Amino acid sequence: MTLVAEPRLDLDDTLPHQEHPQVLMAAAHSSRLSVVGPQERVLHPKPSGRPDPTAHLSAADLEALGRELDALRQSVLDTRGARDAAYIRKTIAAQRYIELGSRAVLLFSLFPPAWLLGTAGLTISKILDNMEIGHNVLHGQWDWMRDPQIHSTTWEWDFVSPAAQWQDTHNVTHHTYTNVLEKDSDLGYGLFRVDPDQPWTLSSLAQPFWSLLNAVFFEWGIASYDLQLHSILNGEMPKDEAKRRWEALRGKIVKKLGKEYVLWPLLSGPSALTTMAANATSSILRNLWANGVILCGHFPYGVDTFAADSIDNETRGQWYVRQMLGSGNISGPWIVHFLSGNLSHQIEHHLFPDLPSNRYYEIAPQVRDICRRYGLHYVTGSYPKQVASAWAKIIVLALPNKEEGRSRASIVAEAAGEAVSAKVAKFRARRAAKRSRA
Repeated sequence: MTLVAEPRLDLDDTLPHQEHPQVLMAAAHSSRLSVVGPQERVLHPKPSGRPDPTAHLSAADLEALGRELDALRQSVLDTRGARDAAYIRKTIAAQRYIELGSRAVLLFSLFPPAWLLGTAGLTISKILDNMEIGHNVLHGQWDWMRDPQIHSTTWEWDFVSPAAQWQDTHNVTHHTYTNVLEKDSDLGYGLFRVDPDQPWTLSSLAQPFWSLLNAVFFEWGIASYDLQLHSILNGEMPKDEAKRRWEALRGKIVKKLGKEYVLWPLLSGPSALTTMAANATSSILRNLWANGVILCGHFPYGVDTFAADSIDNETRGQWYVRQMLGSGNISGPWIVHFLSGNLSHQIEHHLFPDLPSNRYYEIAPQVRDICRRYGLHYVTGSYPKQVASAWAKIIVLALPNKEEGRSRASIVAEAAGEAVSAKVAKFRARRAAKRSRA
């Protein structure tokens, strides 16, 4: 059983797998984890001293849990077929009809009712393209159909981030190291502190503002993250790779901006400006929704993180437990599940990232029962509740952890003083260097 094969490695020589190096990386990471581990468990407390969240489970518990979840996954694989294929094909067709219909209405967007209707439809279309279709196709959930047009190695989405770059950071890195401190870059995307065991810096104070800005321009933030912009700017990435990644992103940017802000506005004639505004509005609304779903699935209170050494000699059962404890679900009606790309079942998705998304709701009750029987929390709640919880964590963790004998205010003041002193020292050093040269 391949746990980290995302996209699934159902190799087909007729498809261009070699064009996607992240598939080969996934194969390397995806060494079939052992079902049976050592009889005596080694616990891994976090750097702060907080306990290993799996400490109450014995080696035998983990082995039994792993076998139960293996069987659950296999039950879906054994029944996967025409019903599932029809589901994704109908969803893709519906998304395309909604987009074309909405863009046709926006040709007359100078009239307010047309603008509202077209913008609403285009927003839904972009959400479906991003969540239920793009995210899940790129995970390889539909590769088993052997349809080259609905395949993780050929699909490209409306999101500005190139599919192959997103697969690299998301499928390979995030799903391999889910919520492992110092290894899972999705734990705050390198911008936010979302766990008390992550180091606090003075710049953390601004993270509520940066988080809001990231939500509004989410696809652009993800694009820079998938580009690995930080590594490029620091010179950590080889120049040829940096050039290749930037050229791929630039191509997507030109195509997207050309379609949204040149082609369709020109076709709209006198409605050009209002169509442009509708396109921008729909992208922002999609960004806010997608960002909210991600926050709900990864950052609400109750979701656990794990020490960096906790994955050493990790067994299949331990891997499963980490996925369950490191994710959170969203409860609600079917429309919430559909528009979230079934990432409302984030726990089930992290357990089985290559299963068809329409099956997550079927296995969710069984996964929840397994959590109950093994004493594992199953984090879930409504969309407003989970978003509020995640935002509360972002705001609270903008401040440093409490320390014995020191208030948070004094820690902030001390850090600010040190920062000012460092800048003054740097300024004086530069001034002294100029004088010596003179």
